[in-house]
Amino acid sequence: MTSGRDWWIVIGLALGVTVSNAFARFAYGLILPAMQSDLSWSYTQSGWINTANALGYIGGAVLTFAAIGRVPAKWLFSVGLVVTALSLLMCGFGDGFWYLTFWRILAGVAGAPVFIAGGTMAASLFPDDARRNALAIAGYFGGAGLGMILSGALLPGLFARHGALFWPEAWVGLGATSLVLAPFSIWAAGQTEVSRKTGKDDASLPVGKMGFALLGYGLFATGYIVYLTFIVASVREAGMSAAAISGGWVIIGIGIILSPFLWRPVLARWASGVPLALACVVTGVATLLPWIVPGAVGFALSALLFGLAVFIGPGAVTSFGRKNLPQALWGKSVSLFTLIFAIGQTVGPVAAGAIADMTGTVDTGVIVAGGILLCAAALAVLQRPLVQV
Repeated sequence: MTSGRDWWIVIGLALGVTVSNAFARFAYGLILPAMQSDLSWSYTQSGWINTANALGYIGGAVLTFAAIGRVPAKWLFSVGLVVTALSLLMCGFGDGFWYLTFWRILAGVAGAPVFIAGGTMAASLFPDDARRNALAIAGYFGGAGLGMILSGALLPGLFARHGALFWPEAWVGLGATSLVLAPFSIWAAGQTEVSRKTGKDDASLPVGKMGFALLGYGLFATGYIVYLTFIVASVREAGMSAAAISGGWVIIGIGIILSPFLWRPVLARWASGVPLALACVVTGVATLLPWIVPGAVGFALSALLFGLAVFIGPGAVTSFGRKNLPQALWGKSVSLFTLIFAIGQTVGPVAAGAIADMTGTVDTGVIVAGGILLCAAALAVLQRPLVQV
């Protein structure tokens, strides 16, 4: 396989993250204010809809953890991608609370194998070049940036023009775009070869030795998802315009796309929890910035820092597994980290929503999330490299 072809594969796989994460999870933060207005939801109900997606993600992560060594990664990725796209589409054809809950859960169940299998396939590229491998891993997760740019550039303006009742069309548009992107991603997945067996078949993860990374990653998930769920509602409460909100979302996307080039040396150098800890610190500071520096400037700086770091968290734990484990365990490692991640991000939105309902402002929950991200960094930095097994 040529190097040029490998990079096309990275791009194709990255589009899977565009669908499974940027569209299926993050775009809800842009659509939420309209749905909340039209459907008269409380903040707790609003948080629940994203928590439902995270609950589905837990189920999908468990299923993928069980299947990753038996079912080819390309099949897990491809089937999950199509089901995720269809779930997004169906969110536009009903407004019942439990109807939407069902499709958000299904999007989570299907999105997990896309994210996990895609990360495993990206980690298998450039096996003899640490720097290019690190760039491929970070570039894969950077695929969410494209989705953030597309949704951020279009949705706030469309809502400003058409009003809150436009939210079903927004979901249909996301689903249709996902179906258009799917064939290239499925092609890319078909070009990869991931070893399902090396050494003993009964090899297991040294979970105890991974404890600080797992705990830090769980708290990272709890904190980051609150920002993406409620930051738009927060800045809208502060009177920020649709253009400013759109610009902030696009800045996050640009940051995500640029982040692989900025963080490549960090991922290539450390086999410990340092990259994850740094990602947690930057996202934590980014989450708190709108209250440290109020106004459009603070929001723009927050968006840039958040975008530059948010997908380095997943990239860091994927790189951690690759550097410390044999290839036969990479899929299991990504699956376990994703399961912990899914549990963390299940707690975040509904807890932050409940705090917002109690205090009367969504700001409180987002500020707490910033503190949680800094705590995540304190745990992750304690993670040492593993003894090669």
